[in-house]
Amino acid sequence: MKNDSIYRITFLNQGNIYQLHARRVDSSSLYAFVEVAEIIFGERSEILVDPSEERLKAEFEDVRRTFIPMHAVIRIDEVSKEGQNRIVGKSEGGTVTPFPLPAQPKGRD
Repeated sequence: MKNDSIYRITFLNQGNIYQLHARRVDSSSLYAFVEVAEIIFGERSEILVDPSEERLKAEFEDVRRTFIPMHAVIRIDEVSKEGQNRIVGKSEGGTVTPFPLPAQPKGRD
């Protein structure tokens, strides 16, 4: 049975908000990471070219799967059809609060 689910993943990356569409999203065996695989880049006409989608396509061109830190994920949605991958904009820092991490124990001297 084939799984036709499509997911829209919105996450922070180096101060920018990225939005990707993929066929697979799983919790990773790497602690505190989300695994995203089979990133979808739709067909587009030659007339309209979105520079942010072209930049993402170049950035993820040879990537089989990517691991996104859990605290960088803003949301993951299951959608009915693929959309445009894009860089939504810069993070202003006011609307997204990073998930608190546990305090690290101090080393013994």
